[in-house]
Amino acid sequence: MQAIILAAGMGKRLKSYTKDATKCMVKVNGKTLIEYTIEALTANKIERLVVVVGYKGALLKDFIASKFNAENLNGMKIDYIENPVYDTTNNIYSLFLAGSEMAKDDTILLESDLIFKPEILQSLIASPDKNLAVVSPFEAWMDGTCTLLDENRCITGMLDKVRFNWADTEHYYKTVNIYKFSKEFSEQYYLPFLDAYQKSFGKNEYYEQVLKVISFLSSSSLKGLVVSGSDWYEIDDPADLAIAEDRFKTGIEKLHSLEKRYGGYWRFPQMKDFCYLVNPYFPPKKLVSEMKANFHVLITEYPSGAAQQSLLASKIFNIMPEHIVVGNGAAELISSLAKYVEGKVAIPFPTFNEYPERFTHAEVVPVPTNRETFVYSVDDILKTVRQTGAKTVLLINPDNPTGNFLKKGEVLHLCEELKKDNVTIIFDESFIDFADKAIRYTLLDEEILNEYPNLIVVKSISKSYGVPGLRLGILASSDPAYISRIRKTNAIWNINSFGEYFLQIYDKYNKTYAVACDAIAEERSRFIKRLSEIEGIKVFPSEANYVLCRLNGIKAGELTVSLLEKYNIFIKDLSSKKGFESGGYIRLAVRNKEDNDALIAALKDILG
Repeated sequence: MQAIILAAGMGKRLKSYTKDATKCMVKVNGKTLIEYTIEALTANKIERLVVVVGYKGALLKDFIASKFNAENLNGMKIDYIENPVYDTTNNIYSLFLAGSEMAKDDTILLESDLIFKPEILQSLIASPDKNLAVVSPFEAWMDGTCTLLDENRCITGMLDKVRFNWADTEHYYKTVNIYKFSKEFSEQYYLPFLDAYQKSFGKNEYYEQVLKVISFLSSSSLKGLVVSGSDWYEIDDPADLAIAEDRFKTGIEKLHSLEKRYGGYWRFPQMKDFCYLVNPYFPPKKLVSEMKANFHVLITEYPSGAAQQSLLASKIFNIMPEHIVVGNGAAELISSLAKYVEGKVAIPFPTFNEYPERFTHAEVVPVPTNRETFVYSVDDILKTVRQTGAKTVLLINPDNPTGNFLKKGEVLHLCEELKKDNVTIIFDESFIDFADKAIRYTLLDEEILNEYPNLIVVKSISKSYGVPGLRLGILASSDPAYISRIRKTNAIWNINSFGEYFLQIYDKYNKTYAVACDAIAEERSRFIKRLSEIEGIKVFPSEANYVLCRLNGIKAGELTVSLLEKYNIFIKDLSSKKGFESGGYIRLAVRNKEDNDALIAALKDILG
């Protein structure tokens, strides 16, 4: 069996990466695409390779010669065909030039801008089906030609961009651009159609168009070999290159790359994210459908200004508009309020790093917490304030990442005592809606805000309402002058139209939200019980949508990498946080029952 690689293109979208090299000479994690491909071919004992070159063809040939010799090619012979008009033609002409070679033997056809697991070629060659297109169930990040398969995996249609319909994507399979063609198929079908199609439509077309015609005439000619979207990636631009590097990194390097992305994990749909914290039971499908129905208006119209956003938020939380401001996520509001925090700030540690990192004009003083349980009390906070002279207290409740929880009476007592001492309290209740129903509460209450003018309440809508992509958060205070300052610190259009529309329609779904919060509280209880049954894990009490765990017999970093490598599960290693320097602590998000059980099974396997 032989292989043909189409490598004549210029790779213009990769910009500086292909200025002095071909597209397949671009490196992914220190190795070029062409090296990965040739190594996969030799590992699968391909006897001959034909490379169609064009743009910087001589450079590519010299590069391959410098990397591969008779010994490491495992007996595979390499020949070259040149496309002299690579800049005015497309891959249909490159394949046409290789047509006579294609007719000599069974052929693996590949494009040069792919990185893939060698096991794909192994499955392709081992399959008894003589003519195969490697395909992958469609995912949102994919672009290009898609196929339709029948119950026997026969390709019944190939869809270009004109026929593509987003409503039908659950039935689509994206072409990976790796094929296996028998000698007979090439001679009798593909090459004659290729020649006729090129004569009719010209050289600036794509060879997939020929397969489209063949599949239309005979659905039994070509079958699909289905592989996972995590097994390959096509690299067309620098963004693709960055994602490919993350996907094909291994070990600690893969973990660090994912951590540095700070989100965008929808590009990694096979991965289960137990690191970032959202509500798995909200929003409901009906709310999403309502937003979809208004998508065109929302994407083509400007959002309202900050004052209108405050009006919408005031309706949801029953607070005067002059007492509330909406932010681009809680992160924007934290950054804005930090500009006005000076002097000493008392913070229980461990904590959510976003706050102390933003308090650049203040001195952070830690509130002592129990090093074994991470529990602290109102008295611990008051003692620290009075000993240090702190003028501000930060209280995240439930706390992140410990899940420690202070009840309403305790917090109101703290507000009262701090008011006497003229100390401001910043109360972040981003996770409070996940507390058990019997003890759940909020300080987003007009009477409470008026009673305690020293109180500032912050809430992340992104986290608790399960809409992190909308980037919404609120800040409330009974001081309208303070709210006005925060509002002016933010951009006038800090909230997009999708976020505004969510605030506009939320009231219709508030009962559904309450049920969702009850569901996560119930699932958390079950999750903690199951986790506690695993030897080597101590689970701390939590009233949030996450749990803190202490490990015994394995370091957090080692477990985090193992889960990612073996199960594509991403968890939070807390070793870099103050208070967890021992490297023995992790934080696990509470997801739905199916995902949580998958994590429990993985933990049992790794921990033995």
